Amino acid sequence: MANFVKDSFWGTFVNRISGRRLFQHKEDRSDYVIPEKYLPGYKEEAKAEGEVDADDNASSSTVTKTGDDKVIVTWDSDDDPENPYNWPLYQKILLLAEVAFLTVSVYMGAAIYTPGVEDIMIKFNINRTLATLPLTMFVVGYGLGPMFLSPMTENAAIGRTPVYIVTLFIFFVLQIPTALSESIAGLAVLRLISGFFASPALATGGATIGDVISMPYMPVGIAAWAIGGVCGPSLGPLIGSVLVVKGSWRWPFWFMAIISGTCFLVLSWTLPETYGKALLYKKAKRLRRVTGNQNITSEGHIENSKLTAKELAVDLLWRPFEITIIEPVVLLINVYIALVYTVMYLWFEAFPIVFVETKHFTLIEMGVSYVSVMVGIFIGAAIYIPIIYRAFTKKVLAGEMVTPEVFLPSAIFGSIMMPIGIFVFGWSASPDLHWIGPIIGAALFATGAFIIFQTLFNYLGASFYRYLASVFASNALFRSVIAGCFPLFGDALFKNVGSEKYPVGWGSSILGFIALAMIAIPVFFALNGPKLRARSRYAN
Repeated sequence: MANFVKDSFWGTFVNRISGRRLFQHKEDRSDYVIPEKYLPGYKEEAKAEGEVDADDNASSSTVTKTGDDKVIVTWDSDDDPENPYNWPLYQKILLLAEVAFLTVSVYMGAAIYTPGVEDIMIKFNINRTLATLPLTMFVVGYGLGPMFLSPMTENAAIGRTPVYIVTLFIFFVLQIPTALSESIAGLAVLRLISGFFASPALATGGATIGDVISMPYMPVGIAAWAIGGVCGPSLGPLIGSVLVVKGSWRWPFWFMAIISGTCFLVLSWTLPETYGKALLYKKAKRLRRVTGNQNITSEGHIENSKLTAKELAVDLLWRPFEITIIEPVVLLINVYIALVYTVMYLWFEAFPIVFVETKHFTLIEMGVSYVSVMVGIFIGAAIYIPIIYRAFTKKVLAGEMVTPEVFLPSAIFGSIMMPIGIFVFGWSASPDLHWIGPIIGAALFATGAFIIFQTLFNYLGASFYRYLASVFASNALFRSVIAGCFPLFGDALFKNVGSEKYPVGWGSSILGFIALAMIAIPVFFALNGPKLRARSRYAN
């Protein structure tokens, strides 16, 4: 566990200001024996220029030399304990729990205030559409954030942990003026900025899990982390309803300040750096200091030395858009996942209509109804994880060739479950029918949605892993902007096409018919995926 603290945000800071006396790495200790290969003047047979292992986390006991006598640092051995892939299982599980906690801590902020919308309407004398605007602003904010912040985490000089911790602290601070807002304009702007700084946990959490879990187990690890992320938006209204009833509409924001502040205090001391390039970058700097050999470098140093302002701008701004525009696989998956998010956020408008206005639940009972979504997510995980373990993990471990299309049968199953859940929810939400019907419909939808998320994200990852940050950044922007805007007219959608007997029946059916049509997307990929990837400019 010592590496969790010494490679944490504050551990690194204290190490520097203490003159390397506290939270030491092995290179900082006086009894450290410097390997001969790092000493100035050491000669060994050099590899050809440019022959550098491209795997960020590859284990190697050799030191690669380039044609200009630069010595590229790698891991000390195949079982080097500083390589996150070699961490004990309990440490990997602890890291997964920390990232999941961080994700939930900010993700629930999207809709936690929605139970207080009625109070906000009264406080600011505005209509429901305007009172819903802060939800849209938050979701749009965490769609914009990855376009700038995700690529930063893949720069070896920065790494993942500083971005997580600095943005988390800013997010925490922003909750205070948000809770004290005296205008809807100020509330909306603060929510937009909060969403922007909430985004690293949502966009980069999967990459952090991938830093410590090897490829065969990656889909299983990502799914375990994603349970927390997907449950967050549903957990928000549950907690928010209690806070609004017992306090006021401001208390959800004070709660977000408390939980994000607690998260900051814990993780700033215990969340370690996991990005392999960043760890080797720091190791190279330590070896330079103790040996005086300025020829010592790392793959991250070399990449940064070649990075021009134009290339940085392309990585940060243009490539995510370019991949979305010219890659039909990315575009169609972005559209599909945007639909899933759209339904989820529209339901923040449908649940009050169904359970408060039609079923006459109290506000807290309405918040509890969101648990149905979380139950559906856990059911989806229980179905998905064993299937993908057999279809992907066991085959990769056995040395079999596995293509990205291995994820698509599960995606087709999830795409069928979603419209079923939407129709059940919409047409069972009648005053003379039992309230369990919409609960079951929401759970069925959530089961299909979770499976769709996991399968299509993994399909994207397996197809475009060379440009993963750009692909996921474009997906986050696409789905968040579209889904974030829909709640603005969600109430009008359901009420203008609804009836007294079926208040959300036709509104849900519009979404259900769209979901039915989009079953064609995973089917199309299953039939044509290899041909599409073969013609792709960016696919692996």
